[in-house]
Amino acid sequence: MIRGRALAAVAALAALGGCATTNADPRDPFEGVNRGIYRFNDTFDQAITRPVATAYRDYVHQEIRDRVRNFFSNLADPFIGVNNVLQGKFEDGVLDWARFAFNSTIGLLGIHDVATDMGYEKHNEDFGQTFGRWGAGPGPYLVLPFLGSSTVRDGLGTGLDFYADPLGEFRPYRLQYALWGLRFTQVRTDLLDASRILEEAALDKYVFQRDAYLQRRRSLIYDGHPPREPREREEPEKSGAAVNLARALHVDTIPGNDPHD
Repeated sequence: MIRGRALAAVAALAALGGCATTNADPRDPFEGVNRGIYRFNDTFDQAITRPVATAYRDYVHQEIRDRVRNFFSNLADPFIGVNNVLQGKFEDGVLDWARFAFNSTIGLLGIHDVATDMGYEKHNEDFGQTFGRWGAGPGPYLVLPFLGSSTVRDGLGTGLDFYADPLGEFRPYRLQYALWGLRFTQVRTDLLDASRILEEAALDKYVFQRDAYLQRRRSLIYDGHPPREPREREEPEKSGAAVNLARALHVDTIPGNDPHD
């Protein structure tokens, strides 16, 4: 099962304690291993994922792509609501469930986002953010095979997100696998502009993407108002390109992680 394998992979990567290396950035003690996985992901992306996403963007009408995005976004709303409730944001959780109810009925299984037009705001929550709100630190930065940027905390959250994902209940399995493939293609298509920013701005794409990911995840945990860290006071000037990439990554994704590819 996809969800079982995802949990096993995340657990294995979370146990990388014996592979630590000396590193200038204390957030990334496994940089040697992470860079190797990053190169693998980048090669796979260049050879397969990006060409498929580009073809999908070029040959599938935007109206259809929007309906596909809405459908998968709607599937995520129930557990976005669960995470809001777990974080103590009860009103937001109820609104998420209301979004799902309206979009699943009036919106024809979510292909039309009528809830947004009705004033129900779309939220972005996952188990990694919930752990962060509960006080769990991010732990070391990790690069997950195929999934990309993460941390120990977010990786464990991703495993729970996959396990709870309603898509895992679809049958027959060939339909489920086709939907997973379509979802990943849609996510990668939405990240084509972010990839362009990364290619144009970064001397070291690995460091650039790592910093953008960590910056965005911290912002999400604090709902856009993170407290300043000592590191930020020592290095006040942030790359404008890094900020742009972090903003470009703000798209609906597979639950639990921002596309980190």
